Amino acid sequence: MAGIRKLRKIQLGRETTAGTNVSASTIWRGTGVIDDNLEVIFVEEDVGYKSGVDRTMIPKVEAMLELEETPATFEQLPHILDMGVEAATASADGSGSAYIYNYPFAENTDTQTVKSYSIEGGDNTQEEEFSYGFCTGFNLSGAAGEAVTMSATVVGRQVSADTFSSTATLPTVEEVLFSKGKLYIDDSDGAFGGTQKTSTFRDFNLEVDTGWRAVYTGDGELYFTFLKNVGAEITLDITFEHDSTAVAEIANWRAETARLIRLDFLGSTVTTAGTSYGTKALRIDLAGKWESFEPLDDTDGNDTVTGTFRSRYNSTASEFAIIRVANLLASLP
Repeated sequence: MAGIRKLRKIQLGRETTAGTNVSASTIWRGTGVIDDNLEVIFVEEDVGYKSGVDRTMIPKVEAMLELEETPATFEQLPHILDMGVEAATASADGSGSAYIYNYPFAENTDTQTVKSYSIEGGDNTQEEEFSYGFCTGFNLSGAAGEAVTMSATVVGRQVSADTFSSTATLPTVEEVLFSKGKLYIDDSDGAFGGTQKTSTFRDFNLEVDTGWRAVYTGDGELYFTFLKNVGAEITLDITFEHDSTAVAEIANWRAETARLIRLDFLGSTVTTAGTSYGTKALRIDLAGKWESFEPLDDTDGNDTVTGTFRSRYNSTASEFAIIRVANLLASLP
């Protein structure tokens, strides 16, 4: 039977040993297709044929999956963070129902490791898969009256054709909603979450280059040998109402004043409140400075202004960047 669009799917499996394929355990609730980055190179040579001859080579292989923009969920965002920041182990929130996943970005250490994934994709005609999947970059964004969205780029070793695992299940998920979010901005000698900025937060765009890179060596294989983290680059665009908060942050930009920014998105209430959370949650904490502010913009006759914040380590606060997710999963499927 020919392929049917609605029969496409993406399945994920958490590898025990990086690069050793495992059966998928969960279905990704979003869209995307596997891209085989294999490149066939036709060798240039002077051999007396106007047509050229069919001498080719494949010097390396690589797989890619673009997880396309889809509503972010408290249950599946941790898969991207496990692949792109650091493999996290859930911790119980005291005696509460929630489990907390912490994802600190490395400041001056090379000891972090990510969780590699086996990825399956395709439709009813053909499944393709790859192992050693890791995330090179991801995006979180949202605007008033909408869901927060997530997208990511996943790279792996080599695409091969096979069949879908029958072990993957469709998870229950809850969307992260922008309107349930709060914005906090504080001085670097304070703490994250000290001062909420109300009636001003219009939208945001968080762009993360995770810093993880595939390293190819002469090691007997065409696929990459291992991963290395060369340092994450994190930028956050925030659109404000053009109000006193915006005016103050523009002044902080001009004065090169370090800031602590928290984005806090809450979900449904958990059965038993814990020490830190009474709801599901997505919390993004970034230290750094404003890099730029755009000129005034017009949103339906309403003045707004957008600033770009670059996250960097701040010695006063001893902070860089960390993302936390609270959900009801004791472990990721």
